[in-house]
Amino acid sequence: MSSTVHTRVEFEPEPTKGSRFLATVIPVADEAAARQEHAALAASMPDASHHCWAWRIAEPAIDRAGDDGEPGGSAGRPILAQLTGRDLVNTAVIVSRWFGGTKLGVGGLVRAYGGAAAQALDRSHVVPWVPEVAVTVTHEHADSAAVEHIVRTLGATEVDTGWGVAVTRHLMVPEHRAEDLWDQLAEATSGRVSKP
Repeated sequence: MSSTVHTRVEFEPEPTKGSRFLATVIPVADEAAARQEHAALAASMPDASHHCWAWRIAEPAIDRAGDDGEPGGSAGRPILAQLTGRDLVNTAVIVSRWFGGTKLGVGGLVRAYGGAAAQALDRSHVVPWVPEVAVTVTHEHADSAAVEHIVRTLGATEVDTGWGVAVTRHLMVPEHRAEDLWDQLAEATSGRVSKP
């Protein structure tokens, strides 16, 4: 079963022949989020020589890596290998390098980038990855407390809520709990909330 990281982690191992490497592990929901994180990290550290990266997304299944100017396959692929070997999804790893004046060669780069990624991932809090489905629940204002309690109990995430004549909640629900959600909502509201 696939896993994902729970929180962002940064780790900087000892320099390699004067070059500094900083590995950043980031939980991401999709490839667009991973690209945004990469761009933001690169913008926040403009003095770094390279920001090499890899990410794995669960749905749709995406595995990508980039060398950001390092020799082909010397940086992104070793980072991706660490994600693949641990079966991590919805996870991005970006390794920033500050060139220290000594060339490391392709083998040295593979070891340095892969090693930095591995050490950062070793420090990450990994949790099982659970597929989620989008669900929209519409209910009367009087049922808000009951609905909120069920949403929390089933581990759903509220993405957006509209408060009009009725309340419309857009949720992400663990796939295996979606039917439970509808059953419990119907029971708690005497059938006023039911699966569309």
